[in-house]
Formats: sequence, structure tokens, C-alpha cells
Amino acid sequence: MGNAGIIRARAKIEATILGAQIFNEMQEAGDDLSAFCWSFTDGRPLEGTGSDTETELSQTISKTLKKRGFKFVGPTIVYAWMQAVGIVNDHSPSCFRRDAVEKMSAGSDYCRQ
Repeated sequence: MGNAGIIRARAKIEATILGAQIFNEMQEAGDDLSAFCWSFTDGRPLEGTGSDTETELSQTISKTLKKRGFKFVGPTIVYAWMQAVGIVNDHSPSCFRRDAVEKMSAGSDYCRQ
């Protein structure tokens, strides 16, 4: 809590610890978090619009993660996470990276990697 270089909100620290415990419980039960997350898109990245902050899918994933006990996983945070891990290619249609990312993911089965 005294380290200015990290998150110092007790609730977020406790949520991080809880998330790690849930992750470990999933692993012990034979559940793979990556496969679980990619199951919402059948292992394929989605095309975003470049202007969304949340979608029906991020709302669904948020609700599912909350049912599993995760905290601080609202639909906007989940959507940002979906962008960060590549579940959604959300580069704007005019961005030079959009096509490159699309080509990288063409035919890939992320859920199996």
C-alpha cells in the first residue's frame, strides 16, 4: 500500500489476489483460462469498429467472470482486455495496422495455442 509505483487501492489489490486464487482453482479443476476466454468467439478474433468501449460480448464475458467470482471486470474493462489480448481487432478501418493484424489472425485458432 505504501508503494507509489503500484495500485494502492485495497479493493483492487484484494481483487487481484482473489483473481489469482480463482485462476489457480480453474487450473486445478482442469479448466484453461485461455480456452475459456476464447470460447466466446470459437477461438477466432473478431473485427471491431475502432470506436466501441463495450459490446454485448464484453457484457456477457463480464457477467460470466463475475459469476466465477472475479472482481473489477465490468464490460468496459473486459472490452479493453479483449483488445489487448487480440480477441477483437479494434484498429479503426483506416489504420494501417488493421489489415496486418487481420492477416496475422487469418486461419489461426487462438484457443488451441
